[in-house]
Amino acid sequence: MNKPASMTIKEFIIKKIAVNRLVSKMVSEKTIDAVISHQFESAHAATAYCNSIEISGFGKFSFNIKRANKQMDKYNSQMAMYTKMLEDETISPAVKRNTEMRIQTTLDNIKVLKPKLDE
Repeated sequence: MNKPASMTIKEFIIKKIAVNRLVSKMVSEKTIDAVISHQFESAHAATAYCNSIEISGFGKFSFNIKRANKQMDKYNSQMAMYTKMLEDETISPAVKRNTEMRIQTTLDNIKVLKPKLDE
């Protein structure tokens, strides 16, 4: 069973398990969704303090510090570029608003990544 492009990995896993389990044990898709959602939430929470997580039967995910440092450099250069754009008084209000939203998104990304790099 190949994952359709419009389906998230989580949705794909739920559908695949539901099809396999419905035939043999009659477990509802809603129950499977709740279990998979809990696993994804737990795995996501674990990434805050672990550098690797493993989901049984699915795979292992590792935090790549080299890639994270490159990403942080990218975020810092984006911040410099966006800040410089805001200093230009000739930009339109729409461009200014978009740039401010991009700055906020970049700051949010930095806020998430920085604690992992500070460990």
